[in-house]
Amino acid sequence: MTSGKGGTETSGSGDIGRTLELLWDTGRRPSRGPKPGLSLDQIVAAAVRIADEEGLDAVSMRRVATELGTGTMSLYRYVPGKGELLDLMLDRVQKPSENPADLGEGDWRSALEALGRATLALYRRHPWLLQVNQSRPILGPSALDGMEKVLSLIRPMGLTDPELVSAIITIDGYVVGAARTQLYQMEAERRSGLTDAEFWQAQVPTLEKVLASGRYPVMASLSEDTFGPDFDHFEFGLQRILDGLEVFVARRGKG
Repeated sequence: MTSGKGGTETSGSGDIGRTLELLWDTGRRPSRGPKPGLSLDQIVAAAVRIADEEGLDAVSMRRVATELGTGTMSLYRYVPGKGELLDLMLDRVQKPSENPADLGEGDWRSALEALGRATLALYRRHPWLLQVNQSRPILGPSALDGMEKVLSLIRPMGLTDPELVSAIITIDGYVVGAARTQLYQMEAERRSGLTDAEFWQAQVPTLEKVLASGRYPVMASLSEDTFGPDFDHFEFGLQRILDGLEVFVARRGKG
């Protein structure tokens, strides 16, 4: 699995109206030519599979057609181009879980906590998502289903509607940063051939001398496990964000 090497793709870069028709199944279906041997679902699934295994750069109409064993022109009967296909891919992979247990224990904090963990898992399964600029997403069924479920659970926070959405954005922004850091670490290990432990071990002799010089007394005083792999930085950060939101909610309640 790779993250790809190219630049950032942008959601909503295709024909927005046609994309919405395809997402909500309100548009025209292939009508000309021989009886369709494909389905839109098969095309999107193949594109996601290619992106997961080879990176987003590998996804093209020709590559997807090859994956499905058909001609490139056949795909254009279903989807206008890669811009629209990308938005269909985004909607497909972001479909919310149907398992109630995955939405937390019913209170707003557990819902946002579950959202953070689920979003991190999503980026781990589909690292190519980090290559997509989703600042202006096309709102398909998965996006609205997900927002509906989360908003219904965090409504009891007692915040204004813009603040509720901002709470979700805050969690998502934190998760994106953490996911990108993890992905970069995996990519660095793959390209260098050195494990994370081997990389840091190579620096130990020099760092021991530098820290023993007295120039960095605070760094030298840190415990041996300070930078160890056992501390869950993601979970620590997520909980502190939720702690902050709890304080804000309590303050708003008193007001």
